[in-house]
Amino acid sequence: MIDAEDVRRTALSFPETVEKEAWRMPTFRVAGKMYLTIPDDQTSFAVRCPRHERRELIAAEPEKFWVPPHEASSAWVRVRLAALEDPAELWDILVDSWRQAAPDRLAEQHPELRPGAAAG
Repeated sequence: MIDAEDVRRTALSFPETVEKEAWRMPTFRVAGKMYLTIPDDQTSFAVRCPRHERRELIAAEPEKFWVPPHEASSAWVRVRLAALEDPAELWDILVDSWRQAAPDRLAEQHPELRPGAAAG
């Protein structure tokens, strides 16, 4: 089963990622932009997700994706760790969020970091 430490380890493997505590929880940033948080209960994590895609994700897999009421107006989605199928799925979700936050120059320097690519 995938746990919060797997999330942390995967996120920190991406270029220029730094971990910083905010709101009493670990957050992960690239070029100063946050792309991942791990809430206190460590049963889920939150990633960047455009709202139109978020609706589709939640409709397709409500057991995996959801948005707490206080984050409804944001462009983030929560992911339940217990619902993830394997480390490759975790990698795809995190790399997608990383690419949304990373500067274009950095994303272009790392074409291997794309959803669907083999996780390192």
